[in-house]
Amino acid sequence: MGLLRSLAMLVSMTLFSFLSLHVVAQSGSAPALDALLQDYAYRAFVRPSTGIPVEGVVPSNLTGIKIAAMRLRSGSLRHRGVNMYKEFRIPMGVIESPYVERLVLVYQNLGNWSGTYYPLSKYTYLAPVLGLLAYDASDLSAKNLPELDIRASGDPISIEFQDVMPAPDGSVPKCVWFDLHGLVNFSNVVSGNTCLTVQQGHFSIVVESIAPRPPPGFPPPPPSKGKE
Repeated sequence: MGLLRSLAMLVSMTLFSFLSLHVVAQSGSAPALDALLQDYAYRAFVRPSTGIPVEGVVPSNLTGIKIAAMRLRSGSLRHRGVNMYKEFRIPMGVIESPYVERLVLVYQNLGNWSGTYYPLSKYTYLAPVLGLLAYDASDLSAKNLPELDIRASGDPISIEFQDVMPAPDGSVPKCVWFDLHGLVNFSNVVSGNTCLTVQQGHFSIVVESIAPRPPPGFPPPPPSKGKE
C-alpha cells in the first residue's frame, strides 16, 4: 500500500512539473522564464569551480534556448572583471546590491524564442535576445531567487553579438535593452555588432520594420483633386 502511494505521488509530481514547464513555455512570461532558467542553470553546478562557466540544459519544450552559469567572488568581479563570458565582456568596477560574498552570473541565449518572450512591436530582431542576470551563490540548490542588482561603476559592459543578420537597405540597427521591470531602452550599435550597458537584463539588435510595398501591377491611386 505504501509503495503504491509513493508511486502515485511520484507520478503526480512529475505531471505537475511537466504542466508547469508547459505553462511557462506557452505563456510568454519573461519573469517566469528567468526563474525556470535560473533553476536549470544552477543544476549544472555538479562540481562548481569559481570563475569557470558551465553549460546548462533546458527542458525539452524549450529547445533552442541556451544557458550557462558562472560562480564568482564579488571581490574578484569588482577588481578583475571577466574578460569574456560568452558574448559579454565585463570590465572592472561591476558591483552588486545587496552585497553577497559569492554570486552566479546566469547567461541566456533565447534563440528562436526571442520574439515569444520579448515581443517588440514595429521592430525586427537581427540577433537573438541574450540575457545576463546575477543571483546569490550561497545556496546552489535554491530556486526562485531574486535577481541581484549589478551595475558597472566605470567602463560599461559590452555585448559582442555573433549571429547578426544584415540590416535591410536604408535601415539603421539599434541596440535594445529590456530591464528587469519590463522597460525597453534603445541605443546605438558600436562597431557593427556590439552593444553597451551599465546594468543587467536582456539585450539584442533590432531594426524598425519596413511597411510592405504594394504588389506590382497595382499602382497607387492618383491624388484626389479638390473642388474648383
